[in-house]
Formats: sequence, structure tokens, C-alpha cells
Amino acid sequence: MTTTKIKLVTFNDVQKFNAILTKFSFDIDLVSGRYIVDAKSVMGIYSLDLSNPIELRAHTEDAEELFAQIAEFIVE
Repeated sequence: MTTTKIKLVTFNDVQKFNAILTKFSFDIDLVSGRYIVDAKSVMGIYSLDLSNPIELRAHTEDAEELFAQIAEFIVE
């Protein structure tokens, strides 16, 4: 598993982020506090508190391509 922090600010950010994630075959989760949702679910994303950075967990050892495509959303 590989992790990073992301920040989604606008509706368009969520739509673009979700469209990128659906291209990958491995599972990707978002973690906010005690809540864990499927990052490929728009409804799941909107159920989280988007005012703070969210932890992304990619269930793969090779997430370089994913991280390259979502670089604009990564915060650290």
C-alpha cells in the first residue's frame, strides 16, 4: 500500500480527480478521521470533510503513474 495526502477544493476538482482514479485497476481509498471510502465513488468523496487534506491509500506498490496524474491535488 502507498499513501499520500490530497486536497480537493472545488466540484471540478472532485470530478477531475474521480475521472483519473477510475482508470486504475487497483483499489484506492480515501481516509478522513475514522471514515474510509472508495476513492472511485463520487458519493463517497462527498461524504468526507473536504475542508482538510485527506489521506489517499493506493493498494499497490507501484503508484508512481497514479501520483503523477494527480500531482495537482497532492499536498505535503
